[in-house]
Amino acid sequence: MSNSRVVISGGGIGGLSAALSLAQQGFNVQVLEQAEEFADVGAGIQLSPNATRVLDDIGVLDAVRARSFQPEGGEMRVWKSGEVLTFSQLGDLVERRFGSPYLNAHRADLVQCLADAAQQHPAITLQTGARVSGFEQHAGEVSVVVEQEHRETSVTCDVLIGADGIHSVVQAGLFGHSKPRFTGNVAWRALVPAAALPQGVVAPRTTAWWGPGKHFVHYYVRDAELLNCVCVVEKSGWQIESWTEPGDYNELRSEFAGWHDSLQVVLEHVEPSSLYKWALFDRQPLPVWSKGHVTLLGDACHPTLPFMAQGAAMAIEDGAVLARCLRAGLDEGGSIPEALQRYERLRMERTAAVQLGSRSNARIFHLSGLPAYFRNLYVKYGNPKNPWLELFQYDALTAHL
Repeated sequence: MSNSRVVISGGGIGGLSAALSLAQQGFNVQVLEQAEEFADVGAGIQLSPNATRVLDDIGVLDAVRARSFQPEGGEMRVWKSGEVLTFSQLGDLVERRFGSPYLNAHRADLVQCLADAAQQHPAITLQTGARVSGFEQHAGEVSVVVEQEHRETSVTCDVLIGADGIHSVVQAGLFGHSKPRFTGNVAWRALVPAAALPQGVVAPRTTAWWGPGKHFVHYYVRDAELLNCVCVVEKSGWQIESWTEPGDYNELRSEFAGWHDSLQVVLEHVEPSSLYKWALFDRQPLPVWSKGHVTLLGDACHPTLPFMAQGAAMAIEDGAVLARCLRAGLDEGGSIPEALQRYERLRMERTAAVQLGSRSNARIFHLSGLPAYFRNLYVKYGNPKNPWLELFQYDALTAHL
């Protein structure tokens, strides 16, 4: 079955990287994206070595690196005093240790690199303006219903992959409709032209500021042309999830009034047109991802809060493992359903740990009063184990393949 046909619903980071991984393993892939173009409205993304290793494997790392920024380190700081609680060296050290770099990129640049590579691959077909609205399984095939230009068509494939996000149509078709959970956190994202900032205000690091009920993350993207900012605040009564909902600049400034002077300088130079606000949702880890010839990846099965910077990395890993499981399973004479079950068994523990760890970090980052005081002491002097760095390891992906 070297010519097995795979359809992927969703042409974001997870769907496009999965397409490239599958094509590398000899599958013919069709990517159906409901938007009119392959793009990402988000701003920055952190790509740790477990993600960039896969990007290297599928041939896009050089292109992504050329459009990215490699931070010298990552640090946690106190919201008001600016005290550095912990610093982790990144840069060349991480690349030597893990075999792949740690990069900060603009999400649109990453999607463009993936789409360009997929467009050039003879085994991949990209289709925009095409929304998967349903599917049926019968006789070892999947019939996929596609809405395009106000009409419905049908596509037949051997495997259907839902890479269509937290509101996945494919997931609903497998397990029924369910609502994601509002986490009580609202996020802003914004961009600042680096040239507008006074020299030395922002170090070439990925920096997270922890404060009572909120936190602020910033890092450079696009070869330090832009500073990407993500600001998260605990808030009730506002649950708009759209990534394109404009944020109010004065509201953002008031949320972080009294924070460190360097952050005030950053906020003063935010481009209002780049400011967006959205509510953060997630789900409990799913007990099953696959049925028959249909499976899920990324936010469709393990939506992850951005407090470990691993959501996209998990989706990229998913595609690599799924492709290898399908290839190995078919080469060994197994069935597609068995290969999909092997894929989810290999991925569930790791992705659930990241989901729950990210949820836990939301609480840790936002402590106040005495709990925050003792947290800071522990982080600064207690030499705590850093699970974030352990996630960079790639060995867990290939140990059973």
